[in-house]
Amino acid sequence: MTTKNFWKAVGFAGLALALMFGGGCRRETATQAAARTVMDANGRPVAITDVSRVVAAGGSVTEIVYALGAEGALVGCDASSLYPEAATKLPQVGYVRALSAEGVLSLRPSLVLTLPEAGPPDALAQLRASGTPVLTVPAEASIEGVKRKIRAVAQALDRQPQGEELIRRLDADLVQAQAYLAGRAEKPKVMFIYARGQGAANVAGRDTAAAEMIRLAGGVNAFDFEGYKPLTAEAVVAAAPDVILLPSRGLQSSGGVAGVLAMPGVKQTPAGRNQRIVAVDDLLLLGFGPRTGQGVLELARLLHPQK
Repeated sequence: MTTKNFWKAVGFAGLALALMFGGGCRRETATQAAARTVMDANGRPVAITDVSRVVAAGGSVTEIVYALGAEGALVGCDASSLYPEAATKLPQVGYVRALSAEGVLSLRPSLVLTLPEAGPPDALAQLRASGTPVLTVPAEASIEGVKRKIRAVAQALDRQPQGEELIRRLDADLVQAQAYLAGRAEKPKVMFIYARGQGAANVAGRDTAAAEMIRLAGGVNAFDFEGYKPLTAEAVVAAAPDVILLPSRGLQSSGGVAGVLAMPGVKQTPAGRNQRIVAVDDLLLLGFGPRTGQGVLELARLLHPQK
C-alpha cells in the first residue's frame, strides 16, 4: 500500500468510527434525555428511560400526545383514540378497558401511556412484568384534572414547555366560554343520555364527566344520584329536562333525534316537546383532554343559543 493509500484508508476508517460512535452517542444522549421518574395517578413512581416507541391507550391521552407534537413516537393506540383522525390509522390494541397484553407487546413499546380505567388488571400486570413502563396518568373530570393529565403526559415525554402552552390555550378557551355565558342567568335543566344503540340507554347523575361539562357550560344536571342509571320513563318524566344532551356517536346510534324522542318518557318532557336534543363530539364532550375549553364553549352555545 502506498503512503497516500494508507492515509486514505485511515481516513475512511476514522470516518466510519466517528459515525459509529457518534451515532451511538446521539442515541445514548436521546435516551438519557428521556430518563425520568414520573408519578402515576396512584402516586407510584414510574421510571421512564426511552420514549421512542409509545402506545397510548385512552382517547384523551392520545390526543394530548398529538397536541404535544410527539405523535412521531406513537406505534399504536386503542379504539377510543378517535381524534385526530390520524390516530385511527395507527395499529390498534383493543379498547382501553379491555387491552390485550399480547397485542400491546407485539408493538415492542418502550412506554405505555394510559388512564385509570385501563384494564383488565391481568393485562396491565403482564405488561409491567415484561419490563415495559406503564404510566397511568390522572384523569379527574375537572379542569384541574385536565391540567394534571396534560402535565403528566408532557413530563413523561419530556415536553413540559409544550404542555404548559396547551394549558395556556385551555385557559384561553375557558375565558372565551365564560365571556359567552356572562349575562346569561338562565340555567337550563339538562339530561345527559349515554346510549350505544337503541334500547341500551343510561342517564348521568352527579360526579360524572357529563355533569361537570353541563355545569361548566351554564346548565344544571337533571339528576342528583351518583354515577349512571338506566333510563326509565318515570325518571325521565319526573326530571322534566329542558334540554337532552348526547355524544354525537350516541345520537347517531340511537337513530338521531327521532330515535331519542321515541325513548321512554322523552316526549312528555319539555325537551321532548320542544325537540331540544343536542349533541357534541364524544371526545370533546367527555374526554377532558386539551380541547375541553372548546367543548365547554360549544356546549354553552347549544344550551344558551343566541336569541
